[in-house]
Amino acid sequence: MTLMSILQLYIGRRFLAAIAATFAGLAVLIFMVDFVELLRRSGKYVAAPAWKLATIALLQLPAYVEPLIGFAVLVGSIFALLVLNRRSELVIVRASGMSVWQFVLPGMVVASTIGLLEFIAYNPMAASALTRSAHLYADVFGRDNSDSEQTTANGWLRQDGADGQSVMKANVATNHGLALAGVTVFAFDPQGHFSARIDASRATLQDGAWLLQDAWVSAFGQEPQKFQNYLLATYLTPERATEAFGDARTISSWKLPDLIKAAEKAKVPATQLKLQYELLLSRPLICAAMVLLAATVSLRSFRSGSITALLITGMVGGFGFFLITEISRQIGVAGVAPPWVVVWLPVVFVNLVSVSVLLYQEDG
Repeated sequence: MTLMSILQLYIGRRFLAAIAATFAGLAVLIFMVDFVELLRRSGKYVAAPAWKLATIALLQLPAYVEPLIGFAVLVGSIFALLVLNRRSELVIVRASGMSVWQFVLPGMVVASTIGLLEFIAYNPMAASALTRSAHLYADVFGRDNSDSEQTTANGWLRQDGADGQSVMKANVATNHGLALAGVTVFAFDPQGHFSARIDASRATLQDGAWLLQDAWVSAFGQEPQKFQNYLLATYLTPERATEAFGDARTISSWKLPDLIKAAEKAKVPATQLKLQYELLLSRPLICAAMVLLAATVSLRSFRSGSITALLITGMVGGFGFFLITEISRQIGVAGVAPPWVVVWLPVVFVNLVSVSVLLYQEDG
């Protein structure tokens, strides 16, 4: 191996170690917060063994940490470059003839690889774990947990069926919205008059009907009745159920293209699914952009001072980027712009700005 290759390998390892340490620290912090919150809910709703709550927190952890991968890359890259700078290793590297692009390249390769692995392996694992946690969550808390984190974000769903219209809400949605837990239904007759309220522990979408399990039916003017299985007629298709109840985080990156095609074929909006897929595709470039952003605030010599101000600037810039990304995503959800535009435009912008700043710092 040449001297240049050895130096780049050494720098790449520094980046990897710093990013991994930052990611692990964030994961531990989020696990502790989530576990404490589950303990609070257990005391409020139903007593549950601590090991079950810890299992739920562990299963939810990969999906909760996934949006912070870019932030972990930013903080880890800043830390890695600061350590190299503090030890004057960057001075030695530059004296050997390496430009800023040559010693930032290993960090970009590491970050891009992390983003690629997230798409290929981490996201499917996180989606599967989140689905399992939802099942376990429903078993532990059931329908009584009305403020669950797994509560569907779309509120009440109005649907039509052979027996009339109904309005449905679920606390927990799994299997892409085709299996629900903690279900509440207000049913109406064909004339539009209220006929019954139904509370069920679980619901599964079948052909032309929801199969409600452990259902209490409170019909107008009658005593409530308990049914082990109860059919609620609906014209809802699986694609519409996924759009209404499904959580894009529970869908593997490998399954998203097929679900998007199925939704488009059924003439159902698939904005959330498209946004999630574009976001996962852009993750390698986002991670590379975080390395460039970190380099813009971490390369000044400690002797020149103003390091703290530059670090604060870098952190504020990172938060600003993620804020812009979230605002852009909401614009996409509203349908104002195509999903690929709202996802890729901020990423390309931060890359261009970071490259421009580095060019100015390097060449003046």
